[in-house]
Amino acid sequence: MTEQQFGPVTQWLSGMPKAELHLHIDGSLRAPRLLQLGKKHGVSLPYGSVEEVEAAYNFSDLQSFLDLYYLGASVLRDAEDFYLLMKDYLQVCRVQNIVHCEIMVEPQTYLPQGVELGVVLEGFDRAIAEAKSGWGQSVGLILSFLRHLPEADCLEMLKAADPYRAHFCAIGLASAERDFPPAGFQTLYREAADRGYALTAHAGEEGPPGFIRDALQLLSVTRIDHGVRATEDEDLLHQLAADRVPLTVCPLSNVRLCVYDTLSEHRIFDLLGRGLCVTVNSDDPAYFGGDLLENFAALEAGLGMTKEQALLLVRNSFEAAFLQSDEKLSLDARLQDYLARNP
Repeated sequence: MTEQQFGPVTQWLSGMPKAELHLHIDGSLRAPRLLQLGKKHGVSLPYGSVEEVEAAYNFSDLQSFLDLYYLGASVLRDAEDFYLLMKDYLQVCRVQNIVHCEIMVEPQTYLPQGVELGVVLEGFDRAIAEAKSGWGQSVGLILSFLRHLPEADCLEMLKAADPYRAHFCAIGLASAERDFPPAGFQTLYREAADRGYALTAHAGEEGPPGFIRDALQLLSVTRIDHGVRATEDEDLLHQLAADRVPLTVCPLSNVRLCVYDTLSEHRIFDLLGRGLCVTVNSDDPAYFGGDLLENFAALEAGLGMTKEQALLLVRNSFEAAFLQSDEKLSLDARLQDYLARNP
């Protein structure tokens, strides 16, 4: 979908300063770049063209997506690869006026290829520095762990990241949710909190609403990634609203991974109307059919999103960011300036 095809609300949003808080950097690896890097490193891929890669995006569940996701990430081998990966996404931020982004980095994904965290960050640092100096891009990195791996492995990675602590604003917990509940990662989160990380975790996507409650109570997270299944638990909804716990919701992802059969079934505006701090994000845009603006466009086309709802979602994204108060005030000032010129 091009900007010319956006509805009027999304067109209005396109120039508005926005934040994106739920983005897996490997999930931004576009098919042309995947094929290019696969050829560069001699990685055998079961796809010979962009069309063949994109034809594989018809996922039946989260695991079918993850299988392709990890295969795609296997082409990332050296610092230049990681530079290009980050550069490509930050260019999207520039075009879509995503002035602040928080990006999940999952170094355990690269260990089977022998790629260490220092190599990953060398490439990322270069791209981030160029974006900051080029157009003032604000970037936060989240050290995200793979919950299908043992907690002991995650703890080893947490310790391996100690020399790079200043690179990360938070930790997260991703990958297959249903069979790997939050309760299995209490030591990881306790040790991360001791190191001063902010805490978030995927919960309530394919897992039940009880996983959201456990992430809050057992892991002490202050933000929930996804969280849409909170609609199944009335008491939990009251708690999330009262405590202003942010939910980083990913509409196109939820449909592609069969959380909802169609976007018309999505409950995001029910959550917003109940006073929850809901945000919109793209999750893995290369695989799920769109970046941040395309997610907003889908909400407008499929659920009739209004300007008032859209603005509240953007304001929530600034509130939910892992930023200092003065940084949030600066973002809000930019938003107010835009609204004064584009009411």
